This record gives sequence, C-alpha cells and structure tokens, in this order.
Amino acid sequence: MNRAIISQRITSILAEIERLNNALYAMNTTDIQRYPDNYEVLSTDAALRAERITCRLRHLIYATTSIKKEEYLRSAETMQGIEISENGGILEIKLPCLLPKRRQRQSTEFLLDPFTSALSDYAAHHTMPQFQHCVVCFSHIYAQELPERRIRDYDNLELKQFLDVAASFILTDDNGLLCDAYNTTELGEEDCTRLFLMDSTQFPAWLAERQNGVKSISDF
Repeated sequence: MNRAIISQRITSILAEIERLNNALYAMNTTDIQRYPDNYEVLSTDAALRAERITCRLRHLIYATTSIKKEEYLRSAETMQGIEISENGGILEIKLPCLLPKRRQRQSTEFLLDPFTSALSDYAAHHTMPQFQHCVVCFSHIYAQELPERRIRDYDNLELKQFLDVAASFILTDDNGLLCDAYNTTELGEEDCTRLFLMDSTQFPAWLAERQNGVKSISDF
C-alpha cells in the first residue's frame, strides 16, 4: 500500500482517538444522576468510536503487514476473553459484552469476527455436537449495580448474524428452520452475553433448571 495512503489512514484514526478522548472527558464530568440521558448518549458514542477505531486498525494491519486475519483474530478472541465450553452435549459460549444494536455494522464486526474465529479454533481441537434440530439460547446479562433502564428490547439487538454463525458449526443441515432462538435477560455481576447451544430435546430441562437458578425476564 502507498505510504501516503497509510499515513492518511493513520491520521484519520488519530482524529477518531481524539474524538474518543473528548467523549470520555465529557462522560467523566457529566452528572449521571441529574443528566442520565446525556450520559447515555456520551457513553454510547464513546463505545462505538472505540469499536470503530479497533476495526479500522484491524483492516490496516491486514492491508499493510504479513499478519493474516485468522492469526490476528486468534489474539483478539483471547484478548476479548471469549470462552467456550461443553457440558452434557450443551455448548456454552461467553462473550465479554452485550450484543450490539442492529444496523451498527462496525460494532458487529468488532465482536463477530473474533466470535467466529473462536468457534473455528474450538472445532479444530474438540468434537463439536451435531444436531438435527437445535435451540440457541441468548442470555443477555446486565450488571446488577447499574440502572435497569439500560435493558434493551431483543428486537433492537443484532442476533441473526451470531445465530447463523453458531448454527453453522452444530447443525447437520444449514436450513434455518432447524434452529430456534430463545432470549432471556438476567442480572449478574457484569455485562456479558452467554450463548447455550443444544439439541431441541434438551431445551425443556435446561430451561427449567435455568429459571430456578437466576433472576430473569424471558421471551421465547
């Protein structure tokens, strides 16, 4: 890539970082009790700018270095703290944050690419369960010490892309009619998202046990 183009892209990223700094300073001086709406706008702006900066830096690395996308994303999934485990044929995936809102392309890319990479790496070293018909349960966990007004409708969240990726690893057929989605909102120690992937026959028992163990608001 031409050095002038690289410099232009880096300058643009530096400008985004300056805007991020300004948003963070504004957050730090805003009274969240008196002006909760202003704080919400500022914090959302800061978070989205940070994700945009990350995605633009990733693309710059792919275009200007010998580091492969797959190689970088393995480091990204570790840094983000994506965790995958399996128990009794049920696959559990922990994502370090809440799912992004719809129509925020770069925000989705920030999490979706490492998510896909983590599943691919796990499948390369473990036997993945294979289902004729599966249920993917999205558990949206909100930090309990923060205001509950932060809780969003499921319709506003980007679920489909994550559902499609997850199902592609465990379904014997990629027909979308063979995969159901279940959503639950829970209160916990920190913001995160947990996905539970299981055969549809396992779902009733899993749901009964889950509802007995957590405080949740569910929607099927």
